[in-house]
Amino acid sequence: MAEAAEAPDPDPDPDPDRARLAGLRDSLRDTLAGLRGGETGEEGEGGGGGGGGGFDPGRFWDALGRAFRAASQEATKLSLAFSRPPLPSREEQGRLAGGVQEAALALASIFHQLPKDQGTTLRRMVRDATVEVVEGMIQLTELLLQTPLQSLSQEQLVSTGGVWEACGRSSSLPRDNQAAAATAVSSYLGMVQDALEEMEQAQAEAGDPYGDVLEDEEVGSRGNRDVYWSEADRQLLGPCQGLVKAARACLKKVLGAMRARGTVGTLEQVAQLDDLADLAAEVSPSVDELVLSTYPPVNQLAVRLNAGKLASVLKKMLEIARTSHICPSPEETWVPFLAEAVDHNMGRVKSLTQGLL
Repeated sequence: MAEAAEAPDPDPDPDPDRARLAGLRDSLRDTLAGLRGGETGEEGEGGGGGGGGGFDPGRFWDALGRAFRAASQEATKLSLAFSRPPLPSREEQGRLAGGVQEAALALASIFHQLPKDQGTTLRRMVRDATVEVVEGMIQLTELLLQTPLQSLSQEQLVSTGGVWEACGRSSSLPRDNQAAAATAVSSYLGMVQDALEEMEQAQAEAGDPYGDVLEDEEVGSRGNRDVYWSEADRQLLGPCQGLVKAARACLKKVLGAMRARGTVGTLEQVAQLDDLADLAAEVSPSVDELVLSTYPPVNQLAVRLNAGKLASVLKKMLEIARTSHICPSPEETWVPFLAEAVDHNMGRVKSLTQGLL
């Protein structure tokens, strides 16, 4: 029996003249794995970051800013050294690789100094920014390993520029969990707005939501009923669109309340902002699932289930907002109003699909 062919090595033996680069790539991968390891466990009960009793925000952000600038500078030095012949000596490669490795380790180390009690939303954003820089360094190093030494290539310019941009974006990171949560909710609001506009556009296209994406021959000269809404489908579109509008309104109100009254003075307030940001993160995918299920051919049971999922997320977010510090008693009147809007539209969906369960 013939022997099975061996799988190709994803990282073949490097050019011995560039062995330092291969070592740098492996070191950067280890650093990246350490950062990503926090994505599943770090935000939980026993996660890293420690307590924030001695945390100095000013010193932390100054150190992080310096680390991002150093990472950009070291990546630039490395790229320029491999932009033209002759190949840097092994000693020079070692010095350059050491500079990049030290910059990446410094970024990771400073990130881990940000305590959990500063907020998981803030920590997640700082970690993601750090991960983006390290990923860019890995991409640049792999490119230098694979590319023949010549004049600065377009690919090398793009890769180096990617590291610069990732480092530059760090200056716009939120500085506390209130700003981080508001930034997150704002991004989810934009996604929901896009989904609503897509839904409205589809309904405005004379009953044929695929008119601009399918050729006539693909649907039998528009004779395929699977690309049209039935009358029963059309009746469902109204309350489904109403739920999406309610989702947009909920996110707008939560965002406005966060910006106006959100604060991080206590651990409870920090945790409340995290809870709201986490629930807001569930709204956009729930909206997407509902909108997609309204496209023909419509499975009305799927529409009902997706509508119920979205309604549940919205009601939960509204309840947490109502009991949180961003919604003091005189300001909470919008919560029952929006909860009623969610219930009203969900009730209509249930009424129109009551024979399906």
